[in-house]
Amino acid sequence: MAKRYSSETYVQGILAGNRVMLSRAITLAESKLASDQELAQQVIDEVLPYAGNSMRIGITGVPGVGKSTFIEAFGNYLIKEQGKKLAVLAIDPTSQRTGGSILGDKTRMESLSVNPQAFIRPSPAGKSLGGVTKSTRETIILCEAAGFDAIIVETVGVGQSETAVHAMVDFFLLLMLAGAGDELQGIKRGIMEMADAIAITKADEQNVQKAKAARAEYQNALHLYPLAASGWMPRVSICSALQNSGLETIWQAIADYLELTHNNGFFEKKRRDQNLQWMYEAIRQGLEDNFYTHQQVKEQLPNVAEQVKEGKKSAFAAAAELLRLV
Repeated sequence: MAKRYSSETYVQGILAGNRVMLSRAITLAESKLASDQELAQQVIDEVLPYAGNSMRIGITGVPGVGKSTFIEAFGNYLIKEQGKKLAVLAIDPTSQRTGGSILGDKTRMESLSVNPQAFIRPSPAGKSLGGVTKSTRETIILCEAAGFDAIIVETVGVGQSETAVHAMVDFFLLLMLAGAGDELQGIKRGIMEMADAIAITKADEQNVQKAKAARAEYQNALHLYPLAASGWMPRVSICSALQNSGLETIWQAIADYLELTHNNGFFEKKRRDQNLQWMYEAIRQGLEDNFYTHQQVKEQLPNVAEQVKEGKKSAFAAAAELLRLV
């Protein structure tokens, strides 16, 4: 069992930029133990005044698009060229059979993981919505308090994880491949509408022309959508993580977006709306946890579930019966 410290020790370590103490505080926030959760919330409340000063970037993409390779190249660019202190929160898919997690992002980002200005935290997705860890929001706050002014949240790229990550970041970047079939058919309209920018990856060697054609196709498609509430028109660019090309263009889009939304007030409004959304999500998660840990529910759930499975009781009646126990 990991050693626990006082909330003051965690807070002082985090504010001093101590990586070990930051990691331990994140582990505390990820714990399912009630005592750990209570201590984690105390730490988060105390560092909250020191958080909120970063730019939060969500990155998603289709399988095989090269998210880790891109994040390593872009992360190194942010540190070396823009002077940023970067935290990467990589959400790993957890096996629903074994509960095991790959946690391989740190090994895939070799140069970034040893950069003193970078902090990479792979977290198992667990059973939470769309593979986004329940503690990712708290981890963002802890990293900001530790002095990281750029936070990248990488999604597993499956299911509804994009929606969940979109609700916790300022800028949402969608990575796409060129020449992988019909580009516009290969992605849901909802994800396209969420994107603040699209980057066509692996635009090197023989793929450059395909990438340029895909860029034009996506840009035309985006113009068909109504203008977002932010007033921002999403941009499409091409890049190559292997050749470090196109990274500056992507950064410029992020910088322009942040300038626009800070000036028109959308940035602050979105942050406030997200805070409220986080609260409602925490309430929902808390109610669900309380329900499944309730003693009578634990005792009766298997029997009721079996009756539903065999068609002896409707799912709605069963749910109402169990909910009345709490």
